Amino acid sequence: MKIGIVIGSVRDGRKGESVAAWVQEQAAGRERDGETVELELIDLKSFDVPLLEWETIPGAAKKQYPHESVHAWSAAVDACDGFVLVTPEYNHSVPGALKNAVDWLYPEWQGKAAALVSYGAESGVRAVEHWRQILANFSMVVVRQQVSLSGFDEFDGAQVRPNDRRAGELETLLDQLEEAVARQG
Repeated sequence: MKIGIVIGSVRDGRKGESVAAWVQEQAAGRERDGETVELELIDLKSFDVPLLEWETIPGAAKKQYPHESVHAWSAAVDACDGFVLVTPEYNHSVPGALKNAVDWLYPEWQGKAAALVSYGAESGVRAVEHWRQILANFSMVVVRQQVSLSGFDEFDGAQVRPNDRRAGELETLLDQLEEAVARQG
């Protein structure tokens, strides 16, 4: 089982890097049915995915994309069985760069499982609700548990300092995600 931890912000000084590192650290060493759960950090910023300007509908593209950066993004997503999307909330919604990158692909997401870890002024809860609607279009199973980190109370600059209860919330989120991936498999 391979879980991609996607850093969904590309901004300078972003908090998502520390959140994703915390998720990866907390999830390290997890096993499912006696096998280690493989974790891969997927940093959206490293792919430099361009704006979706292509006339071809991604679902019809057969993974034949016009940009090498999109091919690399496609391969990274396709290699995973499930995802933890680490998402900020921007203007009461999802970050544009991650939405654009998600929109470039279709079969790579289809039918897979996802979990959402958010952060922001209102802990990113509005972004999570929007992601649930967006990911449903790909027939993805989005687990019920979420981890929502307060941008005011759980960060020191860009470094996450989660409240004590967050480790238990993340444990539940990962349990649900692994179960959803196992059911898909």
